[in-house]
Amino acid sequence: MELTFTNEPDASRYALRRGDDLVSILDYRDDGRTVAMTRAYTVPTFRGHGYAGEITERAVAELEARGDREIIPVCWYVADWFAAHPERAGILHQRQAH
Repeated sequence: MELTFTNEPDASRYALRRGDDLVSILDYRDDGRTVAMTRAYTVPTFRGHGYAGEITERAVAELEARGDREIIPVCWYVADWFAAHPERAGILHQRQAH
């Protein structure tokens, strides 16, 4: 069954659906410069199929294509995803030392 990825800015989340079923979400906070990815969640009955990785991949790809935001990986899953994909680290927000 085909996966559908959508950005739902009114709900501050990305959603991944398989057919009519919501399988995974990725909550975020967008301040106009950065997108803090705060929670990756997969519906328990759909866990173990790589949906959290899929939604993270698609969200990162969308933000890379837009080119106007950096990502702050607040959620442990998103941080682990970036650790496993160091080639994508160019979009990560670098905190400025004061």
